[in-house]
Amino acid sequence: MKAVILAAGEGRRLRPYTETMPKVMLPVANKPILEYVIDAVTRSGIDEIIIVVGYKKEVIMESFKDYTTVPITYVTQEQQLGTSHALLQAKNYLKEQTFLVLSGDNIIDHQSIAMLTKEKADYSLLIKEHPHPSKYGVVSIEKKELKEIVEKPKEDMGNFVSTGIYKLPFSIFDDIETFASQGIYGLSFVIQSLLNRNEIITTHQAKTWKDIVYPWDLIHVNETMLQHLSGSISGTVEKGVTLKGPVSIGKDTKVYAGCYIIGPVVIGEGCEIGPHACIFPSTAIGDNAVIHPFSEIRDSVLMDGVHLGSNSLLSHSIIGRDTSIHNSFSSIAGKTTVKIEDEYQKLSRMGAMIGEDCTIGSNVVVGPGIKIGRKCTVQSLTKIEKNIPSETTVM
Repeated sequence: MKAVILAAGEGRRLRPYTETMPKVMLPVANKPILEYVIDAVTRSGIDEIIIVVGYKKEVIMESFKDYTTVPITYVTQEQQLGTSHALLQAKNYLKEQTFLVLSGDNIIDHQSIAMLTKEKADYSLLIKEHPHPSKYGVVSIEKKELKEIVEKPKEDMGNFVSTGIYKLPFSIFDDIETFASQGIYGLSFVIQSLLNRNEIITTHQAKTWKDIVYPWDLIHVNETMLQHLSGSISGTVEKGVTLKGPVSIGKDTKVYAGCYIIGPVVIGEGCEIGPHACIFPSTAIGDNAVIHPFSEIRDSVLMDGVHLGSNSLLSHSIIGRDTSIHNSFSSIAGKTTVKIEDEYQKLSRMGAMIGEDCTIGSNVVVGPGIKIGRKCTVQSLTKIEKNIPSETTVM
């Protein structure tokens, strides 16, 4: 059986991190989101993958150019019109067979996918209970059969949502093309039309399904995925370092004396940590990062190439690739309300969100939930209390 992974979108609500890479390539516990999806698909017995790419497609194709576990074919969605339009791009590669369709930006486990591959019905859907169902396609279920799917309902329909992960027959393309001719490109509309003509669509509850919509979701999902971390040390750990719990240290990484690390923590390859740095649980540090002495990090995601100066404090924060932060930096984590496009989100605890290729001077303080775009320069002795657009200099 083949699987189609939809990975063409940008993820505008995740800016500035998606300004140079598609949403599916954002790192969670030092692996791109898409890699988790591909791993789950191959472990479930799928023998070929078709990835629908679009926005910044070269980033995806370069990352998986050496992947050999199963064949991967790339097809391009030139315009990101909707999920059914994205799926339509893969039609010519499916050869009239039953297939799976998944989103490349949702983490899923292989056991849940296997429930679909073993399902005898032509149509089947993975569902999941969610604390905020109104943001998704909410489903109505009767005896494990799908009865209705409503996108972002205004009325309470329960807490089960569609994961967007389906087993579908090739004949679905007839319906997709009919709706596309009317300018309708949402897959949920196609599914509801099947229900209206009494097609049977079975459902299974996914074990693990994590959706990443906003920047802070990276922190929450990173924390969840690190719970499965097995400790391993491939680098060099000097005498006098304290390691507690599962800690993964990549090759060519050096952890200097006096460091105190409590897992789960993952540190990539080619890093320098300390001396006397403290790293607390639910932290992921990418490749080629440098954490200078006497700094403290907790519940944070640091992407590749980040430099954090000495005597700095980083909590519940996200730092983009190749950003350099000088000494005595502080991210204040706390309650805040963040505006993303036209939405306001209340957060119980959030630190700084800093894009890639930034230079942050010494003794800079960033307030809760503040976003600094990519390629920004913030001079020393500055307190940042409002969002900074990309390519801005703050004096």
